[in-house]
Amino acid sequence: MSENFDVIIIGAGASGYSAAVYAARFNLKTIVIGKEKGGLLTLTHLVENWPGVVRASGLEIMQKLEEHVNDYKVPILVAEVKDIKKTKTGFEVKADSKTYKTKTIIYATGTKRKKLGIPGEERLFGKGVSYCATCDALFFKDRVVAVVGGSDSAAKEALLLSEYAKHVYIIYRREKIRAEPINIDRVNKNKKITIISNTNVKEIKGEQKVEKISLDKPYKGSKDFKIEGIFIEIGHLPQTELAKKLGARLNVGGEIVIDSMSRTNIHGFFAAGDVADSPFKQAITGAAQGVKAAFAANECITEKGCGYYKD
Repeated sequence: MSENFDVIIIGAGASGYSAAVYAARFNLKTIVIGKEKGGLLTLTHLVENWPGVVRASGLEIMQKLEEHVNDYKVPILVAEVKDIKKTKTGFEVKADSKTYKTKTIIYATGTKRKKLGIPGEERLFGKGVSYCATCDALFFKDRVVAVVGGSDSAAKEALLLSEYAKHVYIIYRREKIRAEPINIDRVNKNKKITIISNTNVKEIKGEQKVEKISLDKPYKGSKDFKIEGIFIEIGHLPQTELAKKLGARLNVGGEIVIDSMSRTNIHGFFAAGDVADSPFKQAITGAAQGVKAAFAANECITEKGCGYYKD
């Protein structure tokens, strides 16, 4: 016997939790299903752009959001959604060998980290190769490490690592890093951070742990560069596999195309956060999209009916 809902929110990050709060306020029977609680924001060391909070860790912000969801008594199921099917009355969602029926879905699965795809990356993962400075910075106290990437996230990873490491190198394939001005200024003023620009990492070397990396051009006379840890921060890939299978329209980057109310081309199917085609990937914009998705889902369920994205 399957359980019936008005809204199933797939994804337990900032977008999903924000959608859950508003769906509950509309008295919609709601459940959040996510592989893990909190999403990638929990791995962010310092957040300084969440309105009303001067600075806090990503984990602290997500804990507060989860408390808000719990206050509305919305269940949060830690499980992986395996399949979504369209039905005459809505959708069927399969998670952990159980089927849930729902009138609408808010899809907020976020992204997964990109990998370099170079020799040594997989073999030395957890042995000096990391994708999360918040998780692993403490293990590299007084060591020389590198961050690969030039985004704002890469700059913030380097700044965090500089609190522990002996020295941090930012290795970026372009001329200048693309961080927010405040973080570029912080990087430039930090004597423990050096930027190596117009350079790519070609291989990660070491027997039992990371010992050095190979670059595509010499740095200080050599392409082999000794480090003890490498943090990869080169972007993310949207987790849209199930949405694509369902027939959701995707852009060239694999993101779900939405309109101003988070509606997709499928009636009753909404998307929010980093998985959607918004150009500005921030927790606060994802949260706003989740709120708008809840509004649209409520309209879909009430007499106003379901709108959907059109060209």
